Amino acid sequence: MGRQLKGLLYFYATDARYSLLIFWSILLSTLLVSIVGAYFLLNVENGQMTFALSMAIYIYCGITGFIQAKHGIPFSIKMGSTRKNIFAGMGLFFLGLALAKSVLANTVHSVILFGTDKMGISSYQLIHPAQLLTDTWLTRVIIDATVMFFLLSFMFLLGLLFYKYGLLGGGVVVGTLAIILLFGLAQGWIADFFIDIFQSFDMTFFYEVFAVGIVLYVVTWIMLRRITTEAAR
Repeated sequence: MGRQLKGLLYFYATDARYSLLIFWSILLSTLLVSIVGAYFLLNVENGQMTFALSMAIYIYCGITGFIQAKHGIPFSIKMGSTRKNIFAGMGLFFLGLALAKSVLANTVHSVILFGTDKMGISSYQLIHPAQLLTDTWLTRVIIDATVMFFLLSFMFLLGLLFYKYGLLGGGVVVGTLAIILLFGLAQGWIADFFIDIFQSFDMTFFYEVFAVGIVLYVVTWIMLRRITTEAAR
């Protein structure tokens, strides 16, 4: 690995450190409050507290991917990094971030389940897509890592569209996607698509999601190879 690529990875990691600390502080505080709330629901008939830990992390990854296009790319160019190293560095950063957050999130997930079970807080439940399959720590990590990498790649691509082609160019793409979505809902083929996924739902689906994420990230090279420090307006 070249020194420039190592420097880029160091920059991306340190730049994300502050937002990660804030995010996890808020998330863990919310988890603690929800557990306390579940404790007080023990004596309430049908009282139940549920929390989707992974959903919050998915949202964070989507926002991070979009912001990196506007913030990380121009700074990297100003520091003299080549487009190839930026492309490789950002891809490795996304992979590392997705894997690290999935491992941390599901370790927290397992600790909370262990703690609430020992304390007898039966009114608290963490929900995760893995519950539709084999709900193990490894399964949750694989699912979260694939989904997070997909969201990082997709939102990074979307962010690059806005950065390179401005509000008009990005807006046209978003508007086109919205029209396709509405058309699909009206025609019913989107509903059929999700029904087919649900009927054949297994781990293969998430491997396919990861593959799509890789394809989306590869597509970003089309814009990255000629990108400048000046964002379009």
